[in-house]
Amino acid sequence: MIHLANRIQLVSESITLAVSAKANAMKKAGIDVVGFGAGEPDFDTPAFIKDAAKLALDKGQTKYTPTPCLPDLKAAIAKKFNDENNLPYKPENITTGAGGKHCLYMAFMAVLNPGDEVILLSPYWVSYPEQVKLAGGVNKIVQGEQRNGFKITPQQLADAITPKTKVLVLNSPSNPAGHAYTPAELKALADVVVKHPNLIVFSDEIYEKLVYDGLQFVSFATLHPQLFDQTLTFNCHSKTFAMTGWRVGYVGGPKPVIDAINKLQSQMTSHITSFTQMPAVVALTDPRGKESVDAMRAEFEKRGRHMHQRLADLPNVTCVKPQGAFYCFPNVSAYFGRTVGTTQITDAVSFSAALLESHHVAVVPGNDSGFDTHVRLSFATSMQQIDKGLDRLADFLKKL
Repeated sequence: MIHLANRIQLVSESITLAVSAKANAMKKAGIDVVGFGAGEPDFDTPAFIKDAAKLALDKGQTKYTPTPCLPDLKAAIAKKFNDENNLPYKPENITTGAGGKHCLYMAFMAVLNPGDEVILLSPYWVSYPEQVKLAGGVNKIVQGEQRNGFKITPQQLADAITPKTKVLVLNSPSNPAGHAYTPAELKALADVVVKHPNLIVFSDEIYEKLVYDGLQFVSFATLHPQLFDQTLTFNCHSKTFAMTGWRVGYVGGPKPVIDAINKLQSQMTSHITSFTQMPAVVALTDPRGKESVDAMRAEFEKRGRHMHQRLADLPNVTCVKPQGAFYCFPNVSAYFGRTVGTTQITDAVSFSAALLESHHVAVVPGNDSGFDTHVRLSFATSMQQIDKGLDRLADFLKKL
């Protein structure tokens, strides 16, 4: 009999997987399911990037590359950080990984010792707490309140920091709620962080290009000179260039941490896939990249406004207006205590299960993000699908 490692017991099974699996099974059975679960753009990767991949393959770029990637890609990422984010990283301050998730996991493994505390701001992305546990850290959740747009206050942050605190994770714009901090709000948090020079900030900026209503995006590490040496800045090609399946993530930060991540990677994946590396360079350097991003951002903003308004019009549903990313995160707790068929609705999981079963709409329960009162809907789908799904949701609530 094979006995599994104890660390496997640390990782929670995603409670959203059961809903996703059932939705997929229903679709295969021919049922018309409207899916709001997508955490990826519904746009195709721009043609000029795919052409660069074809060229790379034709040139035989299918062999090993240096760890973590070709010098061309590190240089392109460093230039991007310098030009677009006002972050003076050099190529030696850059590493890459198999997507943003891999980069975050390697960074947690590189900096956390057993018992180190990591501050997560709720609602949070589902993988943060699981990665922290695997790296031996202890999650410390600071609750963002819906009445404050899910954004924490500087005082909340100050109160959460203890001598054991090692990392603060910031994700703005955010998954799952689509909320984002203004430059002034981030600066107020930065003023707290710089009082703790041993605190490391993981600034997850993968949705930086998807901001709405004129919101100005700023990279956290630019908000105080001291923060440049306290911050790891995470980004990836997935959301910006609709390249989720390409698995191209990257990190900028102090060289000792980058070197440590590269040491880990040398014994893990060695490098990201060889023939994705030059296309990743092209995505960052070709002017057509900006054009494709601008077009996608404009469409997402239109969809987000529409979805939010329709959710806000539903009886007894409240929803923070998304300022970025492609998610709405409505509060549906007014409907808890109701029964659908044999399903008693007690939280977001049972609400989502009942909605899928009776009206064939798939949403993501907020339980894994620290909010069992909310569900996540992605507007990374067509306007037609948005309206169809929200019509069904309205009918579901009416029958409740």
